[in-house]
Amino acid sequence: MKEILRQVILDQQQQQYEHSVERKIDQQLVNSGEILIISGLRRCGKSVLLQQIRAKQTEKDYFINFDDERLVGFGVEHFQVLNEVFMELFGVQKKYYFDEIQNIIGWERFVRRLYDSGNKVFITGSNATMLSKELGTHLTGRFCRHELYPFSFREYLIYNNVTFSQNDISSTQGRAMFVKYFHLYLTMGGIPQYCISKNENVLRNLYESLVYRDIIVRHKISNETELLQLLKYLATNAANPVSYNNLSELFSIKHSNTIKNYIKAIEDTYLLTQVYKYDYALRKQLINAKKCYFADNALLHRIGFKATNNFGQLLENMVFIELKRKGKSVFYAQNGYECDFLIEEQNRITLAIQVCYDLDNEKTKKREISSLVKAMDLYQLQEGYIFTLDTEYELVIENKTIKLIPVWKWLLI
Repeated sequence: MKEILRQVILDQQQQQYEHSVERKIDQQLVNSGEILIISGLRRCGKSVLLQQIRAKQTEKDYFINFDDERLVGFGVEHFQVLNEVFMELFGVQKKYYFDEIQNIIGWERFVRRLYDSGNKVFITGSNATMLSKELGTHLTGRFCRHELYPFSFREYLIYNNVTFSQNDISSTQGRAMFVKYFHLYLTMGGIPQYCISKNENVLRNLYESLVYRDIIVRHKISNETELLQLLKYLATNAANPVSYNNLSELFSIKHSNTIKNYIKAIEDTYLLTQVYKYDYALRKQLINAKKCYFADNALLHRIGFKATNNFGQLLENMVFIELKRKGKSVFYAQNGYECDFLIEEQNRITLAIQVCYDLDNEKTKKREISSLVKAMDLYQLQEGYIFTLDTEYELVIENKTIKLIPVWKWLLI
């Protein structure tokens, strides 16, 4: 194993990474003494962010990516050997960089030992439950977390060499440019490698890795067909409330817990997130229907069945991704009306948001405004938002201010 580790480490030192877009992270997390966990969907750019952090450090040599077929026999007993190889190659250093470490069962004990010895450890991982379980068991209070998402709209523009200032947001020429790129971003999403290559095989390979490696194999799921059908249904009906009981009836699955476990396994990969209906009673939040949103629009568009265009669904999904990127706690409301997003801060609702692709239809416009006003009334809010494709103005109803804002503009603010 020692010679294999030496070869892997040296080979990986020579690998090149796409650094054209500087991924955003709070420098306080990087500079703190705590273990830094960078988590998120496969291929969203975690490895690149790790390399960007590493490139700025004075000590940068103790790096290994465990998602390497040569390390298939690596076990917890080999971590000490790994440490010895690092020291033999590079001398003594105090910073470690571990990519996809969750592949190694028992990794947290070694990381705990490194931390207790005064080392700084950077880790990436793409399985939520495995990371949470291990961190909670052995590393409580010793780590901080940064969840990374695919390219934001701003990062997408930077990748495409689009330079702009805040003044461009208000100019006619600037707006036309933003709308042009936004239409591309709406369906292309932000998976960096797909944005670079525009090759459908990137999405296909990513989807297959998520389904087969991270869900079916890892969770020992025997009925592949059930899982694939469920995934297609959830993508087709993204942003619509679905219940475990209804899904179990639809797929003729005896126990709704099977559906719940399937969705949890999918959620562990960061491919989708469940959003709960807001209620003051936690029990009701747990039993009510949930909405599912996907981590990237290109994957959502590819997985789901679409008889017609799904631009409205993609727009709402995009807004959700950005809310999560901003670290918001997100719910939805449904009580004779539906409000797409409620934002909770310190145990109270502080913002209500509707998303509507096209408000040209007067009936649609009336319904969206009415639903938003009802939510604002219920949670005593004086201001609410309707995010649209390209409509912008304010209106006042019952002493409440409603701001209609193009999604592309909100993404750049």
